Amino acid sequence: MFAMVLRSPMTPLVTEQRPDPRPGPGELRIRVEACGVCRTDLHLLDGELPQARLPVVPGHEVVGTVDALGAEVSAWRVGDRVGVPWLGGTCGACDYCLHGRENLCDAPEFTGCTRDGGYATHVLANAAFCLALPRRDYPDAALAAPLLCAGLIGGRALRLAGKGATLGLYGFGAAAHILVQVALAEGRRVHAFTRPGDVEAQVLARSLGAAWAGGSDEAPPEPLDAAIIFAPVGALVPTALAAVRKGGSVVCGGIHMSDLPSFPYRLLWEERRLLSVANLTRADGHAFLAAAARAGVQTRVRRYPLAEANRALLDLREGRVQGAAVLVPPA
Repeated sequence: MFAMVLRSPMTPLVTEQRPDPRPGPGELRIRVEACGVCRTDLHLLDGELPQARLPVVPGHEVVGTVDALGAEVSAWRVGDRVGVPWLGGTCGACDYCLHGRENLCDAPEFTGCTRDGGYATHVLANAAFCLALPRRDYPDAALAAPLLCAGLIGGRALRLAGKGATLGLYGFGAAAHILVQVALAEGRRVHAFTRPGDVEAQVLARSLGAAWAGGSDEAPPEPLDAAIIFAPVGALVPTALAAVRKGGSVVCGGIHMSDLPSFPYRLLWEERRLLSVANLTRADGHAFLAAAARAGVQTRVRRYPLAEANRALLDLREGRVQGAAVLVPPA
């Protein structure tokens, strides 16, 4: 197998040739067809995820075909199309796992962070945490890949934001371009906030149905019932709080964010809520994929050969990707 490997923080990924891995009990070996490039991968490269176990193969938006089964696997067959998300395993025994909150597990495994991920031609995955992506529903693996994190985390953030009719999305990248479609299908009005001056992202947002699109330094044309922040910029928290109406919610949708600045209590007063999203549950995964199918979500992707993973990461970091970046291994 061929893999792109992070050996130490703040260094480029390096190529490695490895023997094809053998699945252990409860595992699948998956031939990777596509793997999304997520902003979380940038945080991994920058050493901002202390739980990471290096060296590691990044990538947690994996779509591929099962090509070998470990012992004790009965729910999958060789040839099945599956998706491998960020949450790669849980202990199943802590208080959070026992009460339906496995996203907060005390001893989790994370794909592409604590176990090797999908920047490779093959990956091993915990069979119990894979999601079905049948070819009849997802004929193009690259278009499906962003659903596995940008979509899933966005879907959980949308649920936590509540059912308000007016939604603001701060940071219009991979997650927001999916979530705007789901929110519109639910009958919401969406306002998109981009980097100031990012006209291309604003055009994309409006083309996907956003009622308004502008810079994050602008005020929305109406008060928001809720806002979701996908950009890893702590300074957007008071900005979003100022934009939501009384009783509104601001949800921070990333695994890492720069420090929050101090802000006056009046921005939080009147029962506004500020909360974060942590990982996802398997139930979240099944629910979001069903919602995305109902909404007819169409992802916008820029494809890169697997060997050009470093270029894809740099393009994402520098804002040159509209929609999502996806790595495609050689056939």
